[in-house]
Amino acid sequence: MPCAVAVASPIFSPSRVSAIFCRTPSSSPKILKLNLHGSPSPQPQPPTTPAPSSSSSYPPSALTLQFHKQLNRDCKDDSGSGALLKRKRPARINIPVEPLSFGVDSPVVSNRLNEVVVEGEGYSVYCKRGRRAVMEDRYSSVVDLQGDSKQAFFGVFDGHGGPKAAEFAANNMVNYIMDQVTRRGEGDIVEAIRDGYLTTDAGFLKEDVNGGTCCVSALIHKGDLVVSNAGDCRAVMSRGGIAEALTSDHRPSRTDERERIKNLGGYVDCCHGVWRIEGSLAVSRGIGDRNLKQWVIAEPETTILRIRPEFEFLILASDGLWDKVTNQEAVDVVRPLCVGIDKPEPFSACKKLADLSVRRGSTDDISVMVIQLCHFVN
Repeated sequence: MPCAVAVASPIFSPSRVSAIFCRTPSSSPKILKLNLHGSPSPQPQPPTTPAPSSSSSYPPSALTLQFHKQLNRDCKDDSGSGALLKRKRPARINIPVEPLSFGVDSPVVSNRLNEVVVEGEGYSVYCKRGRRAVMEDRYSSVVDLQGDSKQAFFGVFDGHGGPKAAEFAANNMVNYIMDQVTRRGEGDIVEAIRDGYLTTDAGFLKEDVNGGTCCVSALIHKGDLVVSNAGDCRAVMSRGGIAEALTSDHRPSRTDERERIKNLGGYVDCCHGVWRIEGSLAVSRGIGDRNLKQWVIAEPETTILRIRPEFEFLILASDGLWDKVTNQEAVDVVRPLCVGIDKPEPFSACKKLADLSVRRGSTDDISVMVIQLCHFVN
């Protein structure tokens, strides 16, 4: 699918192409609403799955959108219309026993996609196109609420320099991680997550495709919440109404990241108000980015918590949200719609967060996922 050259990109310097992605697995959630821009709405068309190319056995992309983002950020240290497709809920899985494998549906939709709306079991997703001509987002969701051990995997993937890295990560990361969990056992889950991210990176680099993606993932496994990230997608949890960031953004403005890059022979400078590696990339970790691989590592940082009753919900989102909305503001928006009411409305909460970011001047694509942790308490 063609990519247009983007200007004033917050990830790459203005001469580079940038994009983000949102994934829909074949075992997709209950509702996927595609709001198309421009001409009258086409009729819904059934998903098709094109045959994989001879160079890769991985599933094709599900949705492609294009990216416009304009950032007005000071250089500072960060340390410290209307097609409707109805889908079934995700298939039940048994995470600890076997590595997961699933394909990706490819609905035929217009390139001018404005929104992705998903309401799943215990979670909701809302993706909104920014000002670029086409948005490109991916997300992953695999849920198993049966039995004594309620489990799931969720991910948000924010691509840049084209859609391929985010698509690859959304399609494959969960399988790589669960393969490592199965091999290593549950006593070494941090290393299993790390190897899953690194294997995803290595697999994408073999594809010989340019571009990269930031990632944030949440694995709910036998009562534990395991949150990881590489890049500037972020996970924020509500603990009794108090926002708690479970990840730290990987940007060249972070002191430790900047020093790591310099120690490896790279340089970081301030370009158009944003700290960039080699004057190009505004994130310091992620999948892909082969031309900067010496400095842009795929190794994630991981936090593990035992899920407790006061853990109310988890927000996974791209920087399109976090650049305009603080962690506590996000929790304050979501909580009245998800906690202490008879009929929680997590999708409405996702949309309100995206709308708040837009009102504050965001021109970026925004992807927001709200996970109701009470669904996963045994």
